[in-house]
Amino acid sequence: MTAAIHVRGLEKSYKDVHVLRGVDLDVAAGSVVALLGANGAGKTTLVRILSTLLAPDAGTVLVSGSDVTTHGAAVRGAISLTGQFAAVDEILSGRENLVLVARLRHQQEPGRIADELLVRFGLAEAGARRVSTYSGGMRRRLDIAMSLVGRPPIVFLDEPTTGLDPQARREAWQAVRELARQGTTVLLTTQHLDEAEQLADRIAILHRGRIIADGSLEELKGLLPPAQVEYVQRQPSLEEVFLAIVGEPDTADEPAAADERRMP
Repeated sequence: MTAAIHVRGLEKSYKDVHVLRGVDLDVAAGSVVALLGANGAGKTTLVRILSTLLAPDAGTVLVSGSDVTTHGAAVRGAISLTGQFAAVDEILSGRENLVLVARLRHQQEPGRIADELLVRFGLAEAGARRVSTYSGGMRRRLDIAMSLVGRPPIVFLDEPTTGLDPQARREAWQAVRELARQGTTVLLTTQHLDEAEQLADRIAILHRGRIIADGSLEELKGLLPPAQVEYVQRQPSLEEVFLAIVGEPDTADEPAAADERRMP
């Protein structure tokens, strides 16, 4: 598979703070790669460089075959970026948000594009409602849908489940799986081990400014000594208890909380 993202020897510092210290990373076209790391590891800095929002100090960075420093316009035409917090207009309806983005991207038939994305992300029934009445999971789904206007081949998701409750996290995961089914290349940054395990074809671990491990989940597990078999009683996690009580999330639209129904 060809590399949609190719990074070699990437360095970035903020004055005396060395954030990226020679990052090497390849992301195959059509794959989902999770960039795993603690706070301050440099995940967001890397994504900002890949999306041309920040200039590298050294190294080679190619996105969709274009150099981020010399062909920034070509890179921006091939990508979409979804940040840690949903960038949606709460005054507009879900459909109006999508139509607005389609018009800004000079797409023909913006209404048709909006309607198709609303159906694709399970928001058709809520499309006419103001986004201020949406739950956190619905806003994140809308945000990801907005990032797909114009069919960009590469999507960056920078910690997309930040601040979401367990149900909303599952909804965001489903949206990422939808991207993967469509063949979109996804680079996902996260601190959550379960998120990387659930969604990624490959996992790259960023630590102290360098990629210290890169491979499939099975390949990474192979780096550890063979597991010893022990029989223990497994207790459910609190998240499993919560979801068992309230039910698994689906793509249906949840009723807004009482305080969310109040119109501005």
